[in-house]
Amino acid sequence: MVTLFHMSLPCLSVRDTKKFYTSIGASIGRSTQSWVDINLFGHQITFIKAGKFNFNSPNYVFEGKILPSFHFGVVIGLDAWNEVYAKLKEQDLELVDKTTFLKDNLGEHTSFFVNDPNDYMLEFKSFKNPSDVFKS
Repeated sequence: MVTLFHMSLPCLSVRDTKKFYTSIGASIGRSTQSWVDINLFGHQITFIKAGKFNFNSPNYVFEGKILPSFHFGVVIGLDAWNEVYAKLKEQDLELVDKTTFLKDNLGEHTSFFVNDPNDYMLEFKSFKNPSDVFKS
């Protein structure tokens, strides 16, 4: 059985959230004016309209890159990764540009980050060898 991941997060605008996620290929599930289920590569993220919020999270450094400590994302194949990256570049959004981490080592992956309309940092990863995702 495939296990799906579910996460629920506050959002500022259900409409803007739907627009952003469908623009990168996600689909909309159940929704009302106050919440929406997003199908992000088979995983359920529920955004609930909650007004202004703040996570005050610090950044960290990994292989010389400053990365956000509070973020979420998906691990996808390289073709899907390239497709999403191209879609977001076309929209002229501010991306934390693509970087390959752990080059020539176990866990090598290419990654980029983008802010969604709720100011969440969303990461897209593609592993050189998908079976290395949890290896150490």
